[in-house]
Amino acid sequence: MSFRRSFAALAFALALTAAAPAPRTTYIQAGRLLADPATGRVESNKTIVVRDGRIVEIRDGFIDGPDGDVVDLRDRFVLPGLIDSHVHICHENGPDDKLRRTVQTASDLAIQGAMNARKVLGAGFTTVADLGEENEAIFALRDGIAEGKVPGPRIVAAGNVISPHGGEGDVFGYRPEVIRALQRPNLCSGADDCRRVVRQQVQRGADVIKVVATGAVLSDIAAGLGQQFTQDELNAIVETAHNLGRRVTAHAHGANGINAFLIAGGDSIEHGTYLDAESIRLFKAKGAYLVPTLLAGDTVTLWGNDPNSFLSPAAKAKAIEVGPKMLDMARRAHAAGVKIAFGTDSSVSRHGDNAREFLLLVRAGLTPLEAIRAATTSGADHLGLAGKVGALKPGMAADIVATTGDPLADVSMLQKISFVMKGGEVFKR
Repeated sequence: MSFRRSFAALAFALALTAAAPAPRTTYIQAGRLLADPATGRVESNKTIVVRDGRIVEIRDGFIDGPDGDVVDLRDRFVLPGLIDSHVHICHENGPDDKLRRTVQTASDLAIQGAMNARKVLGAGFTTVADLGEENEAIFALRDGIAEGKVPGPRIVAAGNVISPHGGEGDVFGYRPEVIRALQRPNLCSGADDCRRVVRQQVQRGADVIKVVATGAVLSDIAAGLGQQFTQDELNAIVETAHNLGRRVTAHAHGANGINAFLIAGGDSIEHGTYLDAESIRLFKAKGAYLVPTLLAGDTVTLWGNDPNSFLSPAAKAKAIEVGPKMLDMARRAHAAGVKIAFGTDSSVSRHGDNAREFLLLVRAGLTPLEAIRAATTSGADHLGLAGKVGALKPGMAADIVATTGDPLADVSMLQKISFVMKGGEVFKR
């Protein structure tokens, strides 16, 4: 009897194996192909072979086969999926911000994030770093996308930002009891307290640690844009995060906050408006990245100069001061050889408009190829994803986008993405 049961189990297993379909292969026929932006080499008449979500090989000529599907991009310019290293995907800033903080739950934010994620993926951005949302909202969205339950870019998520009490990550402008209700468990004072908060954030699921090293433009308080954490606190945050295998990035405008964070060993600076010669020296000595978020600067400049702006007086004054300076900041950093990764700070700008950042990077002195690298190979390196995304090579994720024109001749073509594949699945065709 035991033999019969064993034989039946084996027969059932063999039947399942025989019934399982062979993995489907997709043949993407590319008229022009920028497979590795690090080289800048554009090739013609290639076929990208994709199986199980990954690139198997890249062949000469236009190939197809009986075991798969053919995607005809013979009249398109094909390149790796784009990477935005700074978004806030669960919301967009607007005149009702203050009210929404009091009525929206983490579930509401996750649903809003799912809608925005579709827009971002449709714009050709197959990977993003979300640098500040409620933990429950962004981690649920990140995991839902990773499990294939929700369409969207893969997300590297920080969750709650690490902020000093009274800093950019705190709550302002409400009655004291409302402030207490809205405050998140992300505030710390003193090196030991900051170590605790970083450890808790990693325990809750953070892929990366985001710290607020200086004041912010849109915070509703006239507290300036200078350093807010002490050097000891920044040292503790960076050391703790690195010990736990997490990279650390810092929101920073003022040069003193930028430099203190880089001295602490931080991995990248978001914004960087007032970086100085010492900042540039530290960027290069430490190998840190700058994510200049020029689109955010351009957007807040428009808001600040709008006579009907929804910004508070404190935020409006900072927007008028900071926004116009960001283009020159990026120009100086690029000319000095600072490593730059593409990031928009979307939620300030609208989700889905991310590719406008390319035009601003070119205005800041980057060539179109350098701007594309910032959103592909450099972006992947910055996020610790080199070898996984950012280029089209065997074994890497099949994140592939296409446009009708040549973005190396006209970078605005990246605002007109006509084909999007993420992880081997066609999202836009």
